[in-house]
Amino acid sequence: MSEAPSIDPQFAKLVLFMEQHIPFNKLLGLRVDFLQRGECVLRIPWMDHLIGDVNRPAVHGGVISMLADTAGGAACFSMLSNPQDRVSTVDLRVDYLRPGPSLDLLCHAKTIRVGNKVAVARMEVFAGAMPDSATRQFDTGEAIATAQAVYNVVRRDS
Repeated sequence: MSEAPSIDPQFAKLVLFMEQHIPFNKLLGLRVDFLQRGECVLRIPWMDHLIGDVNRPAVHGGVISMLADTAGGAACFSMLSNPQDRVSTVDLRVDYLRPGPSLDLLCHAKTIRVGNKVAVARMEVFAGAMPDSATRQFDTGEAIATAQAVYNVVRRDS
């Protein structure tokens, strides 16, 4: 994505928290490129230490699963009205479709369902750039991985 990040202003604190206050996200340089209610795009800029298979070289699968999990959690969290509410991963399935090349990793996540106790999200991970990012048509192009996750929702009293 070459354009400036598209972030709903109501999520500015969430973006700051995700990028600067979660040590692992900060270590990997995670950036929020797009965030609105129920949907987001997260990016991990390419760094050589993300390689998991030096013979290809291909990005480590753990980086891909972390990105998918974090994006899904952010998309689900954006659906909650109380900033004190919490989401935690219950189940994550990642399908690795092809090796991840030495490029930025981007993950599009969309919330499928949010209930009182459980939320579900689907994610797609891409390398280099999002397909048709200008029109936000994320269901085209070749993903390097797809994922689906279930999150526990803990609602705090206001």
